[in-house]
Amino acid sequence: MPGRLKQSAARWCYSKIAIDDLARQGAEMGLAALDLIDEKDWSTLKKYGLVASMVYSAATIPVGWNRKENHDRLEKEMRDGIAKAAAAKLPNVITFSGNRRGMSDEEGKANCIEGLNRVKKYAEDAGVTINLELLNSKVDHKDYMCDHTAWGVDVVKAVGSPRVKLLYDIYHMQIMEGDVIRTIRENIQYIGHFHTGGVPGRHELDDTQEINWRTVAQAIADLKFEGYVAHEFVPVRDPLTSLKQAVTLCTV
Repeated sequence: MPGRLKQSAARWCYSKIAIDDLARQGAEMGLAALDLIDEKDWSTLKKYGLVASMVYSAATIPVGWNRKENHDRLEKEMRDGIAKAAAAKLPNVITFSGNRRGMSDEEGKANCIEGLNRVKKYAEDAGVTINLELLNSKVDHKDYMCDHTAWGVDVVKAVGSPRVKLLYDIYHMQIMEGDVIRTIRENIQYIGHFHTGGVPGRHELDDTQEINWRTVAQAIADLKFEGYVAHEFVPVRDPLTSLKQAVTLCTV
């Protein structure tokens, strides 16, 4: 893999491309992995020397750990998801806070901590990291609770496990708070995974976007981050050409 970052790409952004083609061409352009891959496709990635760098486990964006009535079901789903990931030697599972629906951030935070405390030992024993995703509630995911880095860091700190971290989505956090590089530097120990996406619009990492992606990639690499940086933008031009350009841009 060229450069200091292990790069990945989100499957859903390339849904019209057959998984075999995406894996083969992704490997050729320097990807180390693909993100958000269904279990049936894990073996295809292996064929091309790629890893499924983030897989689904428990919770959906609107329905997550911030409500206690979900905890029993989510614990079972998370336990199953972690077991499958561990058996396939996959590093990460994704999860979500859920939407506020009138709940205070403090109550939701306490509930997320309580819920994730129930599953952290499964993750620790399996060697799989649970990643709680930060999303914007301004444009894409109205009412989502885990929408600021500080809130997510509070949860991760309180759970206190090396196997419970944040998925820091640069696109989403640029929309919510900006100040991306300083925030990453100050909180890198709580971050397990990154997603990219051009702002505004969530498209290519190019000169229509307000983030200097090469500088961000450099900052992450300088912190000796050992996880994956996954491209999660929606291409408006030829998808694989755009992906290759993003990989080249973030090869630092």
